[in-house]
Amino acid sequence: MSINARLRDADLRNAKLKNAHLSSTDLHSTDFGHADLNGANLSYANLHSADLNTTNLSDTDLSYVNLNGANLSNADLSGTDLSYSDLSNADLSNADLSNANLSSANLLGANLGKADLSGAHLSTASLNNANLISVNLSSADLANANLIGADLSYANFIGANLSNANLSNADLSYAGLSSANLSNANLGYANLGNANLNYAYLGNADLHDADLNGVKGVVPGQFTDDQLSSMRLSPPIAEPEE
Repeated sequence: MSINARLRDADLRNAKLKNAHLSSTDLHSTDFGHADLNGANLSYANLHSADLNTTNLSDTDLSYVNLNGANLSNADLSGTDLSYSDLSNADLSNADLSNANLSSANLLGANLGKADLSGAHLSTASLNNANLISVNLSSADLANANLIGADLSYANFIGANLSNANLSNADLSYAGLSSANLSNANLGYANLGNANLNYAYLGNADLHDADLNGVKGVVPGQFTDDQLSSMRLSPPIAEPEE
């Protein structure tokens, strides 16, 4: 099915649009609630403020799409291409974004609370001031991503790649960072209180004025002397018994 038209404010709730071609279509404020858009092509479409609540968007092409302020809560976006899309201030809470491609996407101020982003690609994505509370980012690629001031408390980063990411002023309290790669990451003024850093790699990470009080899984030698002198850590790391 090929559609290239102006469908602003249209009511397409429960529509069957599997594999539809909607590239470059104006869908501003359109209601797609509970619709099936599996495998559809919506690249370059305008979905500003659209309602995509509980919509099936798995394996859909949403690259270069304007989704500013859109409602994607509880949507199935697994395997979807969202690269270079504008998702600023969008609601993605409880959405399934497993293995989705969000590289270079704009997620400034977006709500991703409790979303599943396991295995997702978020390299160079902008997530500044985003809500990522209790999100699943296990094995996700966040290399060079911007997460300044983001709320990542209770997030699951097990095995994630956060190399060169900017996490300054981010809230990572109670986050699971086991086996995560944080090499060259900027964690200045970040809150890592009670986070689990078991086997996390922090080579050359900037930890100036970071709060690591109550952090778990830390072992002697995990931090350099410069890192230890610049951050807040209590209790101190116990030296191994001779």
